[in-house]
Amino acid sequence: MGDSRPVYLRIADDLRRRIDDGFLTVGARIPSRSELKRVYAASDQTVDRAVRVLKAAGYAEGQFGRGVFVTDRAPLGTLLRTTGAVDTPFAAEIHTARGNGLPCGRPSGGTSLTWEASAGETPAPAPIAERLGIAPGEPVLRTEYEYLADRHPVQLATSWEPLTVTAGTDVVHPERGPYARRGVRGRLAAIGVRVVRARELVGSRPATTPEAEALGCTAGQCVTVVERTHFDGDDRAVETSDIVVRADRWRLEYTIPFTS
Repeated sequence: MGDSRPVYLRIADDLRRRIDDGFLTVGARIPSRSELKRVYAASDQTVDRAVRVLKAAGYAEGQFGRGVFVTDRAPLGTLLRTTGAVDTPFAAEIHTARGNGLPCGRPSGGTSLTWEASAGETPAPAPIAERLGIAPGEPVLRTEYEYLADRHPVQLATSWEPLTVTAGTDVVHPERGPYARRGVRGRLAAIGVRVVRARELVGSRPATTPEAEALGCTAGQCVTVVERTHFDGDDRAVETSDIVVRADRWRLEYTIPFTS
């Protein structure tokens, strides 16, 4: 029985297989459009579509005026997400892989973790309001973060906090004031709000153009998205955020303690 898949998918899969099997190594040039057209008896549009699939999967990147080349997809490391992680806006510990240009170990072991943030008051969009259990349009503080580990892009995050919880307090701005940069639990504890649990939903989607530019990948490439929400002792949502990392370079690690 013949292969019924569209030709562009067959081309993309063949190229992926050659990369995975080591016939096309990191830095190698992907066959040109004319070569692919000849080998697969395909049109310009079909070949271009196949190469776009390859780029979106993180296997290749275009270099202006030179062609398309195989990218390095080896994971840089893992982001360990546990209740024991340091309570900062990053909300994870870094475990880096050997030989990737980053120091091994956690931030305390030598990795320099920095981030930039910008915040502003905004009406809660309907999906965010649902996550926070508030009415659409209620005021929230929206904070955008960009994280770097030794100048390498690691993670983007957007956080929303209901102003009914923090307005008029010293912790209303996550990056300003006496409790700045302490993370959700540490900041809210300063105003008597005890965060007792967080829920994370993990998914994936194509990177937007701004995300790709910030993370150093191609627009449309697969990213891992974590939807995290913090709850207090009354099961009230006090913060929710969307966390975005490159799916081809960073893995998420969770510890699962078992109780008797």
